[in-house]
Amino acid sequence: MNDASGVDVHGPIDFVVIEFTGNRLTGRTAQELVNLVERGIIWVYDLLIVGKAEDGSVYGLEVAPGSQDQVGGFADLSWARSGLLSEDDMREAAGAMRPGTVAALIVYENAWAIPFVAAAREAGGELIAGGRIPAQDVMAALESLELEATP
Repeated sequence: MNDASGVDVHGPIDFVVIEFTGNRLTGRTAQELVNLVERGIIWVYDLLIVGKAEDGSVYGLEVAPGSQDQVGGFADLSWARSGLLSEDDMREAAGAMRPGTVAALIVYENAWAIPFVAAAREAGGELIAGGRIPAQDVMAALESLELEATP
């Protein structure tokens, strides 16, 4: 997307590593990720599936059409290969993983924010700081505040 000055505008770009126990990539996770893409909420740049064996060795699983047996519904995202993620990124993600698990390493753009970013840029605004607070930290803080407010 371009803003009024013709400059490419992008939303914030994030990455997540989602670990699955027991080497299982089942459930709705991939389906919901595809849903977010189809609704234009996010755009997935890259997806790697990383495994960590019980002995600590690290391996990657091929995400390709027809690979549902190994990667579940993530095979539907086989097109997500921008090249941003490398073998080093895979090893770094594996460093956070427990043995005997697999993880999805996903780089995505928050496409929902593009109109907001474009409007800010048109008004001369520039992002000068940002960050992310883990949801569990926010929930714990809100719960604590609620307990404090209860007589």
